[in-house]
Amino acid sequence: MQEVPVYLFLGFLESGKTKFIQETLEDERFDSGERTLLLVLEEGEEEYDHSKFANPSYAVEFLEPADMTEQKLSALAEKYSTERVVVEYNGMSMLQDFFDAMPESWAIAQVMTFFDATTFLAYNKNMRQLVFDKVQYADMVVFNRFKGEYSKEEFHKIIRAMSRRPGIVYEYLGGKAEYDEIEDPLPYDIDAPIITIEDKDYAFFYRDLVEEMDKYNGKTVHFKGLVAVDKSLKKGTIVVGRHIMTCCEADIAYSGLVCEQVTGQYKTRDWVEVTARIEVRYHSVYGQKGPVLKALRVTPAAPPEQELATFY
Repeated sequence: MQEVPVYLFLGFLESGKTKFIQETLEDERFDSGERTLLLVLEEGEEEYDHSKFANPSYAVEFLEPADMTEQKLSALAEKYSTERVVVEYNGMSMLQDFFDAMPESWAIAQVMTFFDATTFLAYNKNMRQLVFDKVQYADMVVFNRFKGEYSKEEFHKIIRAMSRRPGIVYEYLGGKAEYDEIEDPLPYDIDAPIITIEDKDYAFFYRDLVEEMDKYNGKTVHFKGLVAVDKSLKKGTIVVGRHIMTCCEADIAYSGLVCEQVTGQYKTRDWVEVTARIEVRYHSVYGQKGPVLKALRVTPAAPPEQELATFY
């Protein structure tokens, strides 16, 4: 089965998605002759000018999010013998809906997210879960209509609290664009003999660990966490972690790490301090390769002052 690359363009209405897609499809560098399906799940004021596309082998389909099913998308792909998919996604729809509807042969190639800088802070305040949804998978975040009086640090901090992955671009009203070059040092010393994670920094540690596991392989870490145990775990194995709130209360989730060679007896919801060496390898709890802690020392501990870990 031939893999079909999918290019996702995300953002709310009037964020600049249509304009960017139009310019992309006009660019011959983006065109290698593939039969491309442009799937539009949100119609704004700006319309596509098909006559300017670099390659005439484009099919455009407008689809309501409610009609987005795997059967429908597969039928459209077959109808046009699609070799590539470009998606203008509806800003008010959750991305998981699209992932659930994707045909098996489709694979995400790139995700770009666009925000209108003049309304971004309001969206983030009132619809943070939707904003987070559009940032967490992004390879690039573009702020359109950026103004000189805006604080790049404020916008940067909001994005980085959600993900360290995407590049950030500020595009000003006159068309000038600047790449974000603000550094994001980790709040702990990753080169220390023992990496000490303060209670307030667990969310940053956990995210960086799962995103860049290899750089932690063989490192020794010390942190406070909440125990979870299950009958399926082998003797001497527990899970230690914290509940993390990424953007809002609706997405609070326990984010734990497998810890082996524990000598004490601990039960679910016990707080402990752990010093352990990190090994990146397969474990059945993860169902894939992941960070496994080899305990050097585990002791009972009092709960942190703020039990919920956040990025704020």
